[in-house]
Amino acid sequence: MGQGRRKDFGEFTAKLEKHIEKLPDYAQKAQEKLQRYIPPSEQGSGSRPSTPVAPRPQSRPAMPKMPPMPKISQQLTSMTTAQIPVVAEAKAKWARWNEPAAKLERRKRRTSRAMTFWILLTILCGLFAVVAGTGLLQDGQAEVLQAIAASAFTLVFGTFGVRSGLRLRALNRTVLPAAPAPPPPLPSARSVARAPMERLVESEASLAELLHQLSQPSSVGVMPVSEIAVADARTTAAEAAQALRGLAGRIQAIERGRDSAPEREKGALDAAITQLREQLDDGVDGYGGLVAAAGHTVAASSDGMTSSKESLSDATDKLAGLAMALRELS
Repeated sequence: MGQGRRKDFGEFTAKLEKHIEKLPDYAQKAQEKLQRYIPPSEQGSGSRPSTPVAPRPQSRPAMPKMPPMPKISQQLTSMTTAQIPVVAEAKAKWARWNEPAAKLERRKRRTSRAMTFWILLTILCGLFAVVAGTGLLQDGQAEVLQAIAASAFTLVFGTFGVRSGLRLRALNRTVLPAAPAPPPPLPSARSVARAPMERLVESEASLAELLHQLSQPSSVGVMPVSEIAVADARTTAAEAAQALRGLAGRIQAIERGRDSAPEREKGALDAAITQLREQLDDGVDGYGGLVAAAGHTVAASSDGMTSSKESLSDATDKLAGLAMALRELS
């Protein structure tokens, strides 16, 4: 029930983004409607007719001039939802609300309150049962019935309290899984390292899936390749990706220096960027070779072929050497 009452901030954000995207259209329509009430002499480029024109009686009050709508439309079009404080704050709150740690903390609070509630009811019913059982109420035969009813309620509420306590104990012992590390940011769209880094991200996702397939036993219970080979390929791929990102960071640093350098120095910096870009492309191609070898190994694992398994080891060794060379460069 509690989950159904939560506000769907994601749906609200999506609707708000749609309306923000339509703001330029709204502004254009408002401009067209406004032109109907502006005198013709003010709608042109500023030139007035040579012959005097008798002013027409205005039945409406003069409206103030509005700012040019094209500029406003361009500003609204260039504005993204991430730049709007309200939308950014709503997204941040929704993300914090859905964090596993926040959910676990809310469950602990609800369980603790429920346990306190059942304990209080148990204590009150127990006291009433004691008072009714000792004859302090002096109601005759009703004392026995009241004592029995109070004892029954004490037992029921006590059971609920114990269950809440056990649940709270289990929640306190719950260990949350480690949050996955956020993906490294890509270079800016203006950088020459952006395209190779996008290829690297795609290759990393493909390799992770292929290595997961290789780490699972086949239908006959035999591993396609040894666990040592899979672990070696995974470690080598991580080192190579780190070296490639270091080289991409070096390219971005040189690009920033080139933008602020004198004109006579930009040619040499452009040549250095071109050379590093070629090395970065070679590194990404080498990473793709390991992905291809892993794919061939997965395809040939059901046939028991050993050539693809050997190619995976060869590709791992080549990528390890390439990663070492890239670390020396970066």
